[in-house]
Amino acid sequence: MKRFTKKQISIAAVVLFLASAILGLVYYYRLSPLSPISSIEVTEYHRILDKYTFARLREKKREPSQILIGKVLKKDPAFTSYLFTFVSDGKTVSGQLNMPASGSNLPVIVMVRGYVDKEIYYTGLGTRPASEVLARAGYITIAPDFLGYGTSDQESFDIFEARFEKPETVLNVIASLSTLPRANPNKIGIWGHSNGGQIALSVLEISEKPYPAVLWAPVTQSFPAAILQYIDELPDKGEYIKTHLDEFHQRYSDTDYDISSHWSEITATLQVHQGEADELVPFTFTQDVVETLKKDGVHVQLFTYPKENHNFNFGSFGTITQRDVAFFNAHLH
Repeated sequence: MKRFTKKQISIAAVVLFLASAILGLVYYYRLSPLSPISSIEVTEYHRILDKYTFARLREKKREPSQILIGKVLKKDPAFTSYLFTFVSDGKTVSGQLNMPASGSNLPVIVMVRGYVDKEIYYTGLGTRPASEVLARAGYITIAPDFLGYGTSDQESFDIFEARFEKPETVLNVIASLSTLPRANPNKIGIWGHSNGGQIALSVLEISEKPYPAVLWAPVTQSFPAAILQYIDELPDKGEYIKTHLDEFHQRYSDTDYDISSHWSEITATLQVHQGEADELVPFTFTQDVVETLKKDGVHVQLFTYPKENHNFNFGSFGTITQRDVAFFNAHLH
C-alpha cells in the first residue's frame, strides 16, 4: 500500500476543505428556502420570482391551452354550467363555465373570485350568482378555481408565488379562449370581486388590453399592504408572513408586483361598485383609488351603496347586476 507524506496529507486536507466549502456554497445558493425545488441556478436563488414581475409577464408569449369541457354542474333553460379544465404553465386548473343555450360568436366574461378558505370552497363559489345573470344575458362566463382549489393541481408552496400565480392563471385563461366553442375571443370582459378585483386590475395592467371590467368592492391597496392589513386575525398574528416578507424584500422590489404602481398602464374602461358599510374594504379606499385612476386618464365609473357590506347582501344585487349587464352590452356588442 502506498504511503503518503505529511505534506501530501496536508495538501489533500486543504483541497478537501476547499472542495467541501465550494460544494457547500453551491448547495446554499441552489436551495431556495422559498421553494422545494433544489435544481435552480445560482442567479435564480435570489430571483426566483422575477418571472412574475408585471414587466416580465407582459413580455411573455402565451400559447393557447385547450379548454376541456367536463361534467354538467347545472342545467337551466337559459344556460348550462360545466366543470372545465385547462393547463396553465404546466399545471391543470379547474373551474366553472356557463354556456348560454343558444347563439354563436358569443362574448366571454372572465369571472375572478375573491379569497375563500379552502376548507369551504367549491367550484363556482364567489362567482356563481353574478355569472348566472350574465349567462342569461347571453354571455359565456368562465371562472377559474385557481391552483389549490377545486380539482386543480397544487398551488406553489411559496406564499408569494401562490399569490402571483393567480394573475398569470387569468392571463392564460384569456389566451386560451380561442379554443372555446361558440366563443368570440376578440370580445372579452372581466368581472372581479374583492381580491379578485386586485387580480383583475393586475391583469389589466400587465396586459395593457382594453378589456372592459366590472369590479365589486375591489382590494386596491398597494403590495404588500393589501396582505398585511388582515394578518392580525391569523393565529400567529402574521409572524409567518412577516418572516417571508423580510426574505422577499432582500431580493425583490414591491413596485414590480404592486397594482398601485401601475395605474397609468390601464387602458380599459372600468365600472366599480362599493358598499359604504363594507367591513373589509373601506369605502374611502375605493373612492380615493377611483379619483387617482381618473387623474391617470382611466375611464372609470363608481357606484356606491349606502347600506351594503362587502358581499352586497342587503338588497342591491339586482341593481348591481343590471348595471353590469348594461355595461358589458355597451362595450362588447
